[in-house]
Amino acid sequence: MALEFDGSDVENARPALSVSALNRTVSGLLQRSFPLVRVRGEIANVTRAASGHWYFALKDDQAQARCVMFRARNQLLGWMPQEGDEVEVSAVVSLYEARGEFQLSVESMRRAGQGRLFEEFLRLKARLAAEGLFAGERKRALPRIPRRVAVVTSMQAAALGDVVTALGRRASYVGIVLYPVPVQGAGAGAQIAAMLRKVSRRAALDAIDVVLLVRGGGSIEDLWAFNEESVARAIVACAIPVVVGVGHESDITIADFAADLRAPTPTAAAEMVAPPAAALLASIEAKPAALARTLRRLLGGVHQRIDYVLRLTGAQRVPWKTQAARLDELRLRSGNALVEALMHSRGRVSSRMHRLLVARPNVSVASMRVAALTAARRSAIAARLAHARTRVETGLAALAHLSPAQILARGFSIVRDASGALVSDSTGVAIGQTLEVEFARGSARTRVERVLP
Repeated sequence: MALEFDGSDVENARPALSVSALNRTVSGLLQRSFPLVRVRGEIANVTRAASGHWYFALKDDQAQARCVMFRARNQLLGWMPQEGDEVEVSAVVSLYEARGEFQLSVESMRRAGQGRLFEEFLRLKARLAAEGLFAGERKRALPRIPRRVAVVTSMQAAALGDVVTALGRRASYVGIVLYPVPVQGAGAGAQIAAMLRKVSRRAALDAIDVVLLVRGGGSIEDLWAFNEESVARAIVACAIPVVVGVGHESDITIADFAADLRAPTPTAAAEMVAPPAAALLASIEAKPAALARTLRRLLGGVHQRIDYVLRLTGAQRVPWKTQAARLDELRLRSGNALVEALMHSRGRVSSRMHRLLVARPNVSVASMRVAALTAARRSAIAARLAHARTRVETGLAALAHLSPAQILARGFSIVRDASGALVSDSTGVAIGQTLEVEFARGSARTRVERVLP
């Protein structure tokens, strides 16, 4: 006799899971089974929610995965990913339980292809740091009031305009010497290092007190010249302090670590090297009063000590009082002399500052001169073109006057024989010969009846 087993009771005995419990269990399994993973792909379907979270997909030729990067993470990124960007993310594999959708919770992101460069950056940074190139005790203080500043950057860089504008607005008393050099592309690092060495050699001759090494922002590839070892060593070996302002605040290069001072932007670098002219003038104006107060305090202390001695030596009070009066007179005279000297010094400084401000190049006047010269050059070119056009038209008129068409129009004609050869002599014509006669309008065929010499 065959026995049959009905398993329906066992299945019915197992409790059923709710959808949320199932999704929660699967999400936990995914997070435990997959630690932080690195995934590379192309960004698609980007949505930036009002909450600050980013939702997008990572895809390749055959598949895609939904991703979320929460606000707390994407605020640390420092750049804005766009549709079609190739990126590499570090993410946690999870399940969005509310919808049962598989997704990646992105912890960090970088542009694809930068991994190798970033690792090279970290290796060089660690090696140079071990040599002491980035040590704080090696850093040099900037001069309080620089005479001239060397700007090492490209002639086409926007950073150059930022530096000139900032110094012109804030510290017009500072001279600027430009040392042009490419800041991007093959060989740029070697050229930057060579230019820094040139500035170091000419610093004393050109009266340069500090160097600004600047350029605008860009990708890690764009800024790679500032990550080269030769640039870092040239910065350290420079005879005067070097301030580096490369890119934006989030851009960090090897040159930043080697510099005596790192600025977040080129404009900030210009502001760091020179105090405002207004603050310097205010400080100078406050010096005489401060020195006078100090002098009065010192002389007051001396006077108190003299009074104390007078009280101890009562027998000598009269002579000491005479000396005290004399001391008061000397104190007053010396104080007045000091204040007068300080006021004279302040006047000289103010006069020099005024001369410096007057001597500052007037960009607007120079622009007007350039515009006037440009207009004059255009007028001269237009006049020459008009003269040349007149000569050409005169020549064309002369040529037209001599053209065969004009001659025929005056009543002349052209005679050709049967072969088409021109007939210019009656001796070559025979009676009865057929000739073609061409007029200004049309032609005719004629027969020779008589030949005249």
